[in-house]
Amino acid sequence: MSRAGLDKNPREVAEMFDGVAKGYDRTNSVMTLGFDRRWREWSRRVLDARPGEKILDLAAGTAVSTVQYAESGAWCVAADFSVGMLVGGAHRRVPKVAADALRLPFKDNSFDAVTVSFGIRNFNDTVLALKEMARVTKPGGRMVICEVSTPVWRPFRVVYMRYLLKLLPLIAKFVSSNPVAYSYLAESMATWPNQRALAELISKAGWEDVAWFNLTGGMVALHRATKPKPKPKAEEPTP
Repeated sequence: MSRAGLDKNPREVAEMFDGVAKGYDRTNSVMTLGFDRRWREWSRRVLDARPGEKILDLAAGTAVSTVQYAESGAWCVAADFSVGMLVGGAHRRVPKVAADALRLPFKDNSFDAVTVSFGIRNFNDTVLALKEMARVTKPGGRMVICEVSTPVWRPFRVVYMRYLLKLLPLIAKFVSSNPVAYSYLAESMATWPNQRALAELISKAGWEDVAWFNLTGGMVALHRATKPKPKPKAEEPTP
């Protein structure tokens, strides 16, 4: 069994998720007490995929969320660096692509929207990944990120950081096919930027209209943003 380090070496991250692919969806539901379903539903609502649109679901894992987005009538593709995760979702009938988030195999301006749920913190260059997401999104297109964050109520934040995160590897021993991986996941959650810091990274990567709102007291946050449209060229003065 393998786990990645906090340097988030892409090969190690891929191997780690290959190791947790078996039973991954069940493990998520157990570890989150079923809240993962609510968080996915909020992501679906905020993304607001529409018939005829093209949606990229990045770090899609077994494509659970991709199927939900596709119910809108949009054409949705699941992309993930872990082939094992994609194989784990082979029974879900949406297109799937093995892809590196830092070098996406799509043309510029290919998608109306791009989304990533609980995956961006596993990329070893957050800003580069956000820039790649912008590259493949059409001008005026949107991005939605659902990710763990920092609880806003201080007493709960202390309990969350000191105790709840440390419980994850212990619980994983009973429900995961690769329990050692959850030591990394707990560490990556504890060191991940808070809501405002992530918003600043999104802006730094070139997105605009960046906003967020908290779910479950800030334990999870949804960030959304828009890719800027080209500014109209100024007319040259008449001689």
